[in-house]
Amino acid sequence: MKTPLLCLLLVCVGATLAYSQTKTDKFLTQLLQQHSDKFKRFLEAPDKYKIQILYTQIDRDKNNKPSFKTYHYQVNAAHYFNPASTVKLPATLVALEKINRLNLPGLTKETVMLTDSAYQGQTKVLEDKTSANGFPSIAHYIKKILVTSDNDAYNRLYELIGQEPLNEELKAKGYSSIRLPIRLARFLPIELDQYTNPVRFLQNGQVVYQQGPVKSNKDYKNPTPILMGKGNMTNDDKLVMEPRDFAYSNTFALEDQHLMLRAVLFPETVPAKNRFNLTPEDYRFLYQYLSQLPRETAYPPYDEKEYPDSFVKYLLYGGPTRSERIPEHIRIFNKIGQSFGFLTDNAYVVDFKNNVEFMLTATVHVNEDEIYNDGKYEYDSLGFPFLRDLGQVVYEHELKRKRRHTPDLSKFKLTYDKPNP
Repeated sequence: MKTPLLCLLLVCVGATLAYSQTKTDKFLTQLLQQHSDKFKRFLEAPDKYKIQILYTQIDRDKNNKPSFKTYHYQVNAAHYFNPASTVKLPATLVALEKINRLNLPGLTKETVMLTDSAYQGQTKVLEDKTSANGFPSIAHYIKKILVTSDNDAYNRLYELIGQEPLNEELKAKGYSSIRLPIRLARFLPIELDQYTNPVRFLQNGQVVYQQGPVKSNKDYKNPTPILMGKGNMTNDDKLVMEPRDFAYSNTFALEDQHLMLRAVLFPETVPAKNRFNLTPEDYRFLYQYLSQLPRETAYPPYDEKEYPDSFVKYLLYGGPTRSERIPEHIRIFNKIGQSFGFLTDNAYVVDFKNNVEFMLTATVHVNEDEIYNDGKYEYDSLGFPFLRDLGQVVYEHELKRKRRHTPDLSKFKLTYDKPNP
């Protein structure tokens, strides 16, 4: 007869094993193996390259209602990868929710938002010359986040929301892997990210909402070390031959990323708990800037040579090193991440000419010398080509895949800032 303590231990062990189970589907493995000329290096060492892939086929019924079939490759929430800029999507959603929840006269995502400073390491933002009116706003920050993945824009939304509300609200929605303890690219002592700036919203020069400085009451460091690599370059350029600990870094598991994008694009198909409190205009706004190309953007205006179509479109088009234009009939609604040798893209792809749609989320790690923070990563030679080839292989499969009903994709045909010539 098992004692209560033994039963409890068995339950805990079972839960741990379930959490750490790696999901791989035969279909997706075979699809990759059919293109071994592209993927041989990665298939032979999936753990080295920390590959995880989620591919969702979408089929419509006669009423255009979508159904989803998802395939996995090496997916495991316990296998850490640095999410980098993919964490910016949840911040945009929670920022929009906050405005809707406050529901104050004159307070919208377009209202002028001024950020002050009140603590060590904080900086002010009282103007933004890249916007149409010369001032920052939630809407303008989100545009810069989604079109070119602007770091400062994310930090300003992080400061508006606050460390603790951002983390707790996302966890309450069922995104259990989320852990966001830091701003991006600020190199502040970790504890300073607990403190967020005072913020004011102005309409015609009058304050319509303001909040003071806020300190998080919780510690979002990972409870155990996350050790990776064999060396790490400190921020003052000193090489320390010890594994880097990512315990204070952000975490956002691939399945949560995939679910969140689906919650934005197909909110009616996910449980109510996972959805966001957004208006129809919020959704239209997000769809536009998730898919808008830099050259189609009026504010800020982006030079196409510096910001090609593929600048934040890794799947299918290979990222910022590629200069060709994306065909007009293809739209990619996505959010990417690039940091510490990790490349991630979370995407919904639409081909209006061939009536194709699918979701594809993938991450790969390229750091041959196993030294972190030295700027030496194989993005161009390995990472971007892998994601480009993966996207193309899945897209070619989708072009040949039979569908019982032709999808009506008009929901995703949008008007952009500047016409696509």
